Amino acid sequence: MIAQDYTRVKDYLNKTKLKSLDYVINPYVGCPHKCLYCYASYMSSFSKHTESWGDFIDVKCTNKKINIFKIKGKKVQISTVTDPYNNFEKEFGVTRKVLEQLIKSEALISIVTKSDLVLRDIDLFKQMKHIDVGVSISMLDEDLKVKLEPNSSSIAQRIETLKVLKSEGIKTVCYISPIIPGITVFEKIVEATKDYVDEYCFDKLDLRSSFKTKMFNFIKQEHKDLIPLYDAIYVKKTSDYFEKTTDEIANYCNKNNLKYNIKYHN
Repeated sequence: MIAQDYTRVKDYLNKTKLKSLDYVINPYVGCPHKCLYCYASYMSSFSKHTESWGDFIDVKCTNKKINIFKIKGKKVQISTVTDPYNNFEKEFGVTRKVLEQLIKSEALISIVTKSDLVLRDIDLFKQMKHIDVGVSISMLDEDLKVKLEPNSSSIAQRIETLKVLKSEGIKTVCYISPIIPGITVFEKIVEATKDYVDEYCFDKLDLRSSFKTKMFNFIKQEHKDLIPLYDAIYVKKTSDYFEKTTDEIANYCNKNNLKYNIKYHN
């Protein structure tokens, strides 16, 4: 059972310190997709909820309209610490309300999601000047997806989402993110999606706080063979794995003439 509440905010639009963005819009606090590795769980400390991350959702509301003139030519992402198309978006529609305000915007707008619900808003995307829609895929194994990303759309649904978006003329981005060491095989994900993707973005699994413990427990239970690798990366803090992965991504994408962005290397 997910705890639900409303939270009043001054503005949907927030300035960000992220180097690749100018502003972010997070329509909700919390994310019921409940991905085991979710880095955004630190947001729990900013909430009044006693429930664990993934077990609550706050619906943001404000009467203030988004100032589209302030974000002209700026990079705006929806969203960074929640999925804008989590299951409660069907009921509350905050993300759609935000998009309706952005239709005439000159901002460079990006969306990232693990949900096929994003297809609902194709009519709005088609009215926007600068929009790309990203779908996140870290694995192709559906059984593994259920264990790591229990409440998100299936991998097959996400690939179909990219296909539909592409066919409708929407710029598509496949976020191979996070790259989960020993589990994510980025080449296979590219092969499964390349006909429907304009650009690939890569980001690494960053483990800290409570979700580090959860992920380590998962590895110990499901992939004991990966324990030495995870100890090296996340305990001893060695950089060899992701340095090697960076080179492999660059070589593969360049060889196959793929547009790509390695976010953790920026």
